[in-house]
Amino acid sequence: MATGRRPRTALRLAIYALAAASLSIAATAEASALVPETSVQTVPAAMSTTGTKVLAESGVYSSDLDGWILQALDIMAAQGIPGSYDAIHRNIMRESGGDPGAINLYDSNAVSGTPSKGLLQVIDPTFQAYHVAGTSWDIYDPVANITAACNYAAARYGSMDNVNSAY
Repeated sequence: MATGRRPRTALRLAIYALAAASLSIAATAEASALVPETSVQTVPAAMSTTGTKVLAESGVYSSDLDGWILQALDIMAAQGIPGSYDAIHRNIMRESGGDPGAINLYDSNAVSGTPSKGLLQVIDPTFQAYHVAGTSWDIYDPVANITAACNYAAARYGSMDNVNSAY
């Protein structure tokens, strides 16, 4: 009789294990359905071969220097304007320290009545001449300022990547 009970006990244990596994799968699926997709997604950034951020794949940009550069890079790519994240960031930090409201009231441009403005310290005539379609006409708009400056740098120097001092 002892031998007769073992197969039943083993069968019961197998059934319990299968039921527990099924409940675990069902609970995981149900819990996943309760969490909105947007709360678990991150905004990935594509990386170049050197590990530099180049664009936001999701099209969602943060309202900070990183987001402005990534959005500008996407617009520039669509318009065929060359430039890299590193070059744009480097020049922004040199020109304005990352302040989109920066204005230089002391250089030769300011003395002649056209002060340099925004993240990349663009003067009004240059901004208007190199404005990129689809961006704001406000010179202080970070993305418009970056794209216009990069468009100018591409026409004058081949790319913002070739700019290592005041331009």
